[in-house]
Amino acid sequence: MKRKFKTEIDAHGIRALLSRHPEIRKLKRYNTPSFHGNRFWKSSWLLMDYFKKNRLAKGSQVLEIGCGWGLTSIYLAKYHGAKVTGVDIDPAVLPFFDLHCQYNGVNISRIEIGYEHLTEEILSHVDILIGSDICFWDQMKDTLEALITRAMKAGVKKVVIADPVRDPFKELCKDIALMYKSDVTFCEISDPKPILGEILTITA
Repeated sequence: MKRKFKTEIDAHGIRALLSRHPEIRKLKRYNTPSFHGNRFWKSSWLLMDYFKKNRLAKGSQVLEIGCGWGLTSIYLAKYHGAKVTGVDIDPAVLPFFDLHCQYNGVNISRIEIGYEHLTEEILSHVDILIGSDICFWDQMKDTLEALITRAMKAGVKKVVIADPVRDPFKELCKDIALMYKSDVTFCEISDPKPILGEILTITA
């Protein structure tokens, strides 16, 4: 008997297509994401769980950096009424973002740009800056610190970053604690699967 493989996950009201899904396989024939953008990151579910417990005001302007396939962006747009923009440096990942928006019935803006090019002018229109699994290389720590500094200067009210607690993320948390009002919270969820991590929150 031929084994039937699961092709998508449904959790927090979001449809997340797996790598074996026919539409994902089709996209991968023509798009080769770099920067590990070939799948969605588990910490996205940690962020969704965080915002389920810490709801956003309707109409909040949210910028998701390193958005990848856009699961958290979709969740906030669909269930919190947020006005979300996804940001990713890799143009090859954006078709996967668009496909997930289509499958989840939302229309979200996205831009192709690196963190270092997010100016204070761009950030001045943002209420909440979010990201998941975005501090996985040592050099990303300094880039993110500089971005957070620009965000605070620009008037961003809150920054929320989820991570499975890699070393660069731990160093980022230590540095940020010396600079801004921040908090690091341990998180553990069971849906859609057991996932552990931490969430760094920074408030203006």
